[in-house]
Amino acid sequence: MKIRTVFIVSLFLVMYQTGIAQNTIAGNQFTLQQCIETGLANNLIVFQSGMQMQNSKIAMNQAKLNLLPDINGSASQNFSHGRSIDPYSNSPVTQGVSSSNFNLNSGVILFNGFSLQNTIKQYSLAYEASKMEWQQAKDNLTISIILEYLQVLSSGEQLEQVKNTVTYSEKEVERLTALNKEGAIRPSDLSDFKGQYAGEQLSIINAQTSLETAKITLCQLMNIPYNKDITLEKIEPGSFTTKYDDTPDKIYQTALQQFAVVKATDLRTKSAEKALKVARGQLFPTLRFGVNVSTNYSSVAFQSQYLNTVYGPTSDSANVNNIKYPVYKFRDNFTTLSKISYRDQLNNNLYTVYGFSLNIPIFNNFVQRDRIKQAKITLKSNEFVAKTTRTQLSQSIDQAYIYMVSASDSYKILIDQAEAYKESFRAAEVRFNQGVGTSLEYLTAKNNFDKANFSLIAAKYDYVLRTKVLDYYQGKKLW
Repeated sequence: MKIRTVFIVSLFLVMYQTGIAQNTIAGNQFTLQQCIETGLANNLIVFQSGMQMQNSKIAMNQAKLNLLPDINGSASQNFSHGRSIDPYSNSPVTQGVSSSNFNLNSGVILFNGFSLQNTIKQYSLAYEASKMEWQQAKDNLTISIILEYLQVLSSGEQLEQVKNTVTYSEKEVERLTALNKEGAIRPSDLSDFKGQYAGEQLSIINAQTSLETAKITLCQLMNIPYNKDITLEKIEPGSFTTKYDDTPDKIYQTALQQFAVVKATDLRTKSAEKALKVARGQLFPTLRFGVNVSTNYSSVAFQSQYLNTVYGPTSDSANVNNIKYPVYKFRDNFTTLSKISYRDQLNNNLYTVYGFSLNIPIFNNFVQRDRIKQAKITLKSNEFVAKTTRTQLSQSIDQAYIYMVSASDSYKILIDQAEAYKESFRAAEVRFNQGVGTSLEYLTAKNNFDKANFSLIAAKYDYVLRTKVLDYYQGKKLW
């Protein structure tokens, strides 16, 4: 009944979350929070991790229920013909016999080396670990959605930058075409600009492909159909230059307390420790208390019915002083045999037994010893995983912090570079329009300015990406 309830509740939650996701998908505008909530509601890995957590909870509850006594009943109906034994009187009979047997037994383990208690602790820790692993699955999906969200924004800005560049080049080609007809410029200048314009048109195709690819990846993470018209809420520019004050050591210490995967590995290790105690407990004797109640019925069970008791002489005599005297005694009188009712037989044949049993393991082909060895191996494996997880976490934080500092420094330098190339391009444009500069100088300055703008867009989103990763390690809210 309990498993059925858990299944119904889980199914209701899935249907409810799917309804939320469908309502969100109805529009084309998405915020970062909506993307994350949609992904958490639809993602298969998150769903499977949640189901695994439910399985762990059921196993934990069952471990607790194992402390309760077991109760089992049995019933049988038999038909025999020919010479057989009447189960009611245990006497031979030579007629058809119909018999029924009923049995009810119960027992409870009083002691088995505390294996039951340690099993409860083992599965309780495993359940807590599965909750952390479920949270880790959600965290992993969240950071993936954030990174892809930023990639869509970055690709979108780069596409807009390319379109602005192409628009500018298109106007310049139109202007130079008119001047070339009048013979006011060298034909090579026009061809240089046409070649530049064609290259920038190809850049639009590439930028558009990058944007749509990022959208597809984001939709895959949210597990929704691809929508080419999807638009994302932009992040405020002020967040691009926010200083990140935390140090790698501080981030690492916080991550040890907040990061779900660290908690999960620690809980798995503790669960393995309890599993080892469970295996060792199986070497101890098992003390059990049991009760058994049984009864039966036979179709050939008969009894005589009592009528009365009379007092009178018998065939015996007593000799007193050579004189014989008759002997008197009480005698019960019965009627002919009558069949015993079904209910009376069940009551009359009721049998109850209870007692204690002690099972002492002496030799079982070293099976339990091998289980202890396997439990030790599992424990060592989990301890190594926990240690490695901490090492990898520290390395990942150091790497993410270095990338964040690099992105921050690069962004600041690229701001100055973009301003410098902007001025160089302005000067080259003035010289070219006045006829004192060449098309090569003009296009070189323009390309440098465009590249600086593209790099600046990539750098600012790269910085946000790195800070989000560091926030993720500390368990901070990511949107």
